Amino acid sequence: MARFALPAPEPRRRAVRFPVVGGGSAAVQFAVLALLRDTMGATAAFSISWIVSTATHYLANRFWALPSARTDARKQFGEYLVAVGLSYVINLAAFKVCTIWLGLGVMWAAFWAIPPSTVVVFLILNYRVFRGAHRAE
Repeated sequence: MARFALPAPEPRRRAVRFPVVGGGSAAVQFAVLALLRDTMGATAAFSISWIVSTATHYLANRFWALPSARTDARKQFGEYLVAVGLSYVINLAAFKVCTIWLGLGVMWAAFWAIPPSTVVVFLILNYRVFRGAHRAE
């Protein structure tokens, strides 16, 4: 009979902390979006709220959720920007689908735009950008 073994404590901690950071970053995005949505166009408000949320996401992941043993901070930040650039493209595409094709309001569209990129971004950040000490360069 095959035995099921839980992952080591560090990967479990990282896998639990990542969605906490994501939830906090989403809360930041929705708060900023709620403040801006009536003062500018939907796409501009979404983009600004995404930038503020992404800064929160980087700092929380870098120093808490996915602490990294890497010492090449500039290269790491560049890789992070590539990952979040991909995230932005996925998020904006989903946001546009939700607002244009599905007719959702700005807040609901922003809510449903988050999940499509979460798994991809977690894998990139966890296994490349903020990899643990066991895979440090």
